[in-house]
Amino acid sequence: MAKKPDPTSRIADNKKAAFNYFFEERHEAGMVLHGWEVKALREGKVQLTDGYVLIRDGELYLLGCLIHALKTASTHVNPESARTKKLLLKKDDIKHLIVKVEQKGYTLVPLNLHWKNGFVKCEIALAKGKAEHDKRDTIKDREGKREVERAMKSRNR
Repeated sequence: MAKKPDPTSRIADNKKAAFNYFFEERHEAGMVLHGWEVKALREGKVQLTDGYVLIRDGELYLLGCLIHALKTASTHVNPESARTKKLLLKKDDIKHLIVKVEQKGYTLVPLNLHWKNGFVKCEIALAKGKAEHDKRDTIKDREGKREVERAMKSRNR
C-alpha cells in the first residue's frame, strides 16, 4: 500500500512568483485531476514555476503546471504533462477575482500545491507585477540579510 501523504504537506512551491509579483489576496482552490496525476503528485513529480491561472467562461484554469507521469502508474493512458487543469472555487470568489483581473495590472498566479484532508489544493494569489527596480530592491534586501547571517555565524564561532 502506498504511503499516505501528510495532510498538510506542500507538494510544490512557485518560488519565482514572490520575486516577480506583489501579492494582494490569496485564495485556496481545489483541482480537477486524473488518477495518474494524483499518483505523480504523491511522488513530487510536478513543476509549478511557469504556471499561471486563466479565466475562461467564468471558470478558472491552471496552465503551464507540469505534472510528469510515473512510468508504472500510467501504462494504460496517454498522459499529457502540460494538461490544462480546472480550479474549483466558490462562484462569489470567482466573480470577485474576475472583476479584479479586469483591472489593469492584475493577474492570477499559482503559489503552491499542497494536501488538505486528502485533497490537492492550489493556493492562488491576485498579484500585481513588480517593476525592474522593485526586483533589484528584492535582490539587494536578500543579499543584505545573507551578509548579516554570515556575520552572525562567524561571530558565534
